[in-house]
Amino acid sequence: MAEAHQAVAFQFTVTPDGIDLQLSREVLKHIYISGVTSWKKRAIRFKNGVLTGVYPASPSSWLIVVIAIMSTMYARIDPSMGMIDRIKTSLPVSEFMTVQTQMVLSAILFATGLWLSFIFLLRYILKALLSYHSWIFESHGKMSFSTKVWLSLVKLLSGRRPLLYSFQASLPHLPVPSIEDTISRYLESVRPLLDDDQYKQMEIVANDFKKDPAPKFQKHLKLKSWWATNYVSDWWEEYIYLRGRDPIMVNSNFYTMDFLYVIPTHRQAARAGNVVHAMLQYRRKLERGELTPLRALGIVPMCSFQYERMFNTTRIPGIETDFVQHLKDRKHLVVYHRGRFFKVWLYYGGRHLWPSELELQFQRILDDKSEPQPGEIKLPSLTAGNRVPWARARLKYFREGVNRASLEAIETAAFFLTLDDEAHGYDPENLRSLDLYAKSLLHGKCYDRWFDKSFTLIVYKNGKMGVNTEHSWADSPIIGHMWEYVSATDCFHLGYTEEGHCKGDINKSLAPPTRLQWDIPKACQEIIEGSYMIAKGIADDVDFHDCLFNEFGKGLIKKCRTSPDAFIQLALQLAQYRDKGEFCLTYESSMTRMFREGRTETVRSCTCESTAFVKAMDDESKTNEQRLALFKEAAEKHQNMYRLAMTGAGIDRHLFCLYIVSKVMGIDSPFLKQVLSEPWRLSTSQTPQQQLNLIDIQKFPKYVGAGGGFGPVADDGYGVSYIIVGENLITFHISSKFSSPETDSFRFGQNIRQAMLDIRALFNQKEKKM
Repeated sequence: MAEAHQAVAFQFTVTPDGIDLQLSREVLKHIYISGVTSWKKRAIRFKNGVLTGVYPASPSSWLIVVIAIMSTMYARIDPSMGMIDRIKTSLPVSEFMTVQTQMVLSAILFATGLWLSFIFLLRYILKALLSYHSWIFESHGKMSFSTKVWLSLVKLLSGRRPLLYSFQASLPHLPVPSIEDTISRYLESVRPLLDDDQYKQMEIVANDFKKDPAPKFQKHLKLKSWWATNYVSDWWEEYIYLRGRDPIMVNSNFYTMDFLYVIPTHRQAARAGNVVHAMLQYRRKLERGELTPLRALGIVPMCSFQYERMFNTTRIPGIETDFVQHLKDRKHLVVYHRGRFFKVWLYYGGRHLWPSELELQFQRILDDKSEPQPGEIKLPSLTAGNRVPWARARLKYFREGVNRASLEAIETAAFFLTLDDEAHGYDPENLRSLDLYAKSLLHGKCYDRWFDKSFTLIVYKNGKMGVNTEHSWADSPIIGHMWEYVSATDCFHLGYTEEGHCKGDINKSLAPPTRLQWDIPKACQEIIEGSYMIAKGIADDVDFHDCLFNEFGKGLIKKCRTSPDAFIQLALQLAQYRDKGEFCLTYESSMTRMFREGRTETVRSCTCESTAFVKAMDDESKTNEQRLALFKEAAEKHQNMYRLAMTGAGIDRHLFCLYIVSKVMGIDSPFLKQVLSEPWRLSTSQTPQQQLNLIDIQKFPKYVGAGGGFGPVADDGYGVSYIIVGENLITFHISSKFSSPETDSFRFGQNIRQAMLDIRALFNQKEKKM
């Protein structure tokens, strides 16, 4: 047991001459290296914290200002207009503080104050510039002179080599729209869904609300927007996510897939080793703030606050509400395999484990033949069921002893890893392969993912992988950013040997992973089984279909001078109408990250313009020219709504916050109650692609991601996530419920395909005539 000996730093024996200490030089060496590494990490964080804190200036600019002020003093010029002398008189006189020293110190203090004032001025100017949003409403390829000047000023004030959080203090706050604008846009959004009598009734209710009590609610919301960093985000996280008592599996969590066509290695432990090491590299960059902030047009910064809780984070269940626990410097992860939990240390001698060392540790887990303890196999299903039973079980059965220690190991881990005993991925000869892959990532067996962790990494036995993400702490672009970095690092920087193993030497002296111990009584096992049955019922009801649309893609759509997102959204409207014979309230997620702590806003994609186009497509009396004109009008309308949502002029987040204010004030609002109860029977979201541009898709066309998806939002509706991959592929992830006789995911996928082709045909016929 060499590992056990090395784990002890010293031994001692009692002799007649006293205590004889026997120090282990090897362990002391590791302790010393760990200490040095820890101090280096603190120094780097401090340095980057200073760089972020003074941005867009730099620490060296302070020295320049000090030298400039000191130079004017020796030239007998006082740029402070007497302030240096006033500072000097306030300093104490002593034998250590000569008159000359007082003068120098006064000048330094004045220079520092001037420098800090300059930083705040730059930030204020940059914040004012970033509040300008007219650029986003300009036609593609056309830029006004004012926007060109604005872009130049933003670029000038943005500095060089910004860190991840450099722009946070310069981002504008999310504005509160006016009541009049929100009500007007809401009524416009529901007009195509209501008949004349229903619409008139809605107008009456909305106008009554606008007169009273809306102004009272708006005043409080304005006050919050002045006081809080973001008037929406904290309430959105609490009331939409953390206060929900229903299962988060399927209903909230979402998934992200691996490469579509490529599996870099079929060795499960090796793939896990490379990917975990790449995640640790990303986490180190994240903790140091060294990642480059995402910027629209390469210039306009996006908010980065959601990245903070990516690692070392767990959603903790409560009776009335959950809370998000975020820790720092977690040095282990927990692995689930065949009903057993293992704790794996991620550091050795003050450094990350190398991929080959991680492969060894994961292979040891795969080779472990020990049996699960009573109640251990389905223990994770507690996180898949209803929140209240899980919260009560946690308080009653996991507060002491080995259960508490093991649960703490899971909840304080960097993240959760499942070494799955199934094989998944895309198989061109099996039409259901992607569907099964999606369902596995979304819910698995209902007991082999820890759904409360910020994310669970899943590595299958054939080397394929994916991620299941808890939604409260962040939205899909955030996890997508990490996933893109990890995927590129795994394949193009770390790589594998010819045999498929991780590169590098194997350190067999590493202590093996530790089994987590449990003492789960029968009563708790019954609760676990109850949670499992609820989760299994939800999972079995999910009807999933993944549709690969490769007839054309973004490249051809752009040649039609149309936004790819607008094109797809109109195709979805056409598919929905053909599928159900009616229109429905449609949700498309848009980001608001141009504002500080911004998350999402809703684009209501079903409009009067889109319904007119859809009806024309199946109206034989309409010519193709008429249909094409209606399409362009609907596409322009959709783009304008998307831009309004991105710039803080959306509908739904404002109405949501007004509803929260009404509840806090105890004032009942029939209008808000009706608005918030309307079901989204078509919920859609676009997964961003190539945020980091680390993989050249033109050079490596097989290394494209398949995107990700989520569960159905309404019992009788569809959830559709899509990703525009390169120039010639669009992937649709479609979910619904088997229990609904109105929905069929495969059928809807076929309707989407046909709708895309039919819209493309309009442009084909136009090109033929030309």
